[in-house]
Amino acid sequence: GPGVLTRTLLNAGVRVVALESHSAFLPNLQSLENSLDGQLKVIYGDFFRLDPLITGPVKPPAVCSEKLFESMGVVAVPWRADVPVKIFAILPQKKERNTLWRLLFALYECSSIYKYGRVELNFFISEKEYEVLTAKPGEVRAYQALTVLWQVGCEIQLLHMEPWSSFITNLKNGGLAVPKSTWLPNDHLCLVRLTPRQSLFTGGMKPTNSATFIFMVKQCLAKPRSRLIDRLNSWSLYNGRKLLRELEIPENAQTVNLYPEDYRRLFEALQNSSVFTESWFHDEVLESIRNIN
Repeated sequence: GPGVLTRTLLNAGVRVVALESHSAFLPNLQSLENSLDGQLKVIYGDFFRLDPLITGPVKPPAVCSEKLFESMGVVAVPWRADVPVKIFAILPQKKERNTLWRLLFALYECSSIYKYGRVELNFFISEKEYEVLTAKPGEVRAYQALTVLWQVGCEIQLLHMEPWSSFITNLKNGGLAVPKSTWLPNDHLCLVRLTPRQSLFTGGMKPTNSATFIFMVKQCLAKPRSRLIDRLNSWSLYNGRKLLRELEIPENAQTVNLYPEDYRRLFEALQNSSVFTESWFHDEVLESIRNIN
């Protein structure tokens, strides 16, 4: 883009590491880097091609997070420590949903950038995706698995809304195309801060079983108007009614009406049952991960 975020951050006096994915723009950025006495570091790379799922060496502009963070001088910190790094970017519109899913898996598994701690994301995303991330239970069109998983995993804060008219929207000129949206408003790009919760890996939630939690939520909200008890029965959980009573969840509750914290409580309760140790369930989890990746 035109460098609005980079200029704003530099003017604020913070140290900036800029990833530039187009080699033609590197010389001007490197010239700026040389004039700023260490405040700016420029790297040839693309954040949205971070840790590609390939074997062998990573070729630029694809980037390996381990080498990137090493060159930035960032070391891993414990999960409950302060935020070690803040990332600013505009999500590519064609890859927006897929990018949010990949980052979500990395968050819950403490892989990629999240091996270094609670990395904070500050992203411009489309208004329709912001509406999904912040939806409330009962909003059938907006309340999705992505909603529950991001709300459980992160504090979500809207920093700014900017009309699409502020951006070049002609793809021939290298700009952004306004994504069409039928059911949700989409008149703005939204600058959203996603800060991982310190409490994410407490109770029964661990990086080693979090993929199962993701799959459980995806299964429940695949049909948002379905009854939760029917979903539990489909998992051959014979004491489903008893479990719902213990969790104080109505027996006729639809999956779209459960709060994110309800899903977390349900998952932690199911960890104590045999249902999530069945091999068929783990096979489904692995297949789900492969499909998203």
